[in-house]
Amino acid sequence: MQIKNSSAFADTKPHYELLDGLRGVAALLVIWYHVFEGYAFAGGGSIVTANHGYLAVDFFFMLSGFVISYAYDDRWEKTMSLKDFFKRRLIRLHPMVIMGAVIGLLFYYLQGGVKWDGTEVPVSLVMLSFLLAILFVPVIPGASCDIRGNGEMFPLNGPSWSLFFEYIGNILYALFIRRFSNKVLTVWTVLLGLGLAYFALFDVAGYGSIGVGWTLDMPNFIGGLLRMLFPFSLGMLLARNFKPVKIKGAFWICTIILVVLFHVPNITGKSAITYNGIFEILTITLIFPILIGLGASGKTTDNLTAGVSKFLGNISFPVYIIHYPLMYLFYSWLIENKLYTFGETWQIALIVMAGSVVIAWLCLKFYDEPVRKWLTKKFLSKK
Repeated sequence: MQIKNSSAFADTKPHYELLDGLRGVAALLVIWYHVFEGYAFAGGGSIVTANHGYLAVDFFFMLSGFVISYAYDDRWEKTMSLKDFFKRRLIRLHPMVIMGAVIGLLFYYLQGGVKWDGTEVPVSLVMLSFLLAILFVPVIPGASCDIRGNGEMFPLNGPSWSLFFEYIGNILYALFIRRFSNKVLTVWTVLLGLGLAYFALFDVAGYGSIGVGWTLDMPNFIGGLLRMLFPFSLGMLLARNFKPVKIKGAFWICTIILVVLFHVPNITGKSAITYNGIFEILTITLIFPILIGLGASGKTTDNLTAGVSKFLGNISFPVYIIHYPLMYLFYSWLIENKLYTFGETWQIALIVMAGSVVIAWLCLKFYDEPVRKWLTKKFLSKK
């Protein structure tokens, strides 16, 4: 295990560098998945190639539970108060939430400032949507400030929905989940797992997948809560009971497994339960915990692994939270030009992906890190 100090975690407590890198791998795979989501959206078909890329979100939630439990569980009642915890999490996450909204606003107008059906949207409603995004207040489907018209919680930056649930998870952790004994946490996690399995196996949302949570109808809200709380809680259990194993090349092994998992074709067929739901639940409950355990056990024994892990870890959150506004513009271009395959558009798709990484790095270095440093000094420094 290679450890170092980072403002991404509580104070200067060491952290698992390879897990940071795997978070970055998953973030890049999300962008890759959204490229193919664009072809499906533009052509009215189904997502192909990166079929299960949406499961990266569940991987993020499990990593979050693991890291937060490791970083904070032993600080409560000693050096950590509720106020301190919430300030730390806001400083860590919210600057880039705001930047994602700003970039979303810019690209919304580059896209034409209209809904997907071509309806023009008054500037006042766009500004209201922008304000709600900054304050992290979700939009109700069909509301006047649903400025794209497809029911997203955050129309200027769709993936912010997962951060909305992440915030809920952090609040619940601080208020009561952290107090659970291992036995209580185990029962809690099993019950949540049963709830999530029900959503996946019986396709409650009707999507043919567990890709719920992005809008505020009841199935999505309940499904989103389960989708966050189960892997988050399971991640906590892993952190509390973690015992490293000896393994070489853990980062690269886990990276290959993630790539393969997210490219497994959609498993069609349904009897009493959906076959795709079986794959999803097995991935979340069995494979992801193994990957996190391997990543936490691994060592950065060479400069290449250390450098890649550090870079990917640094950009993992910024690239996730800023890439989708570029995707909106990409989707609009696909629709306008009636282009529906990667083979027709691979150059532009790769430019969009590379552009997302570059913008994320610039945001990290010239905005996120300086702002978090200033906020930490102002609100967390000992007086």
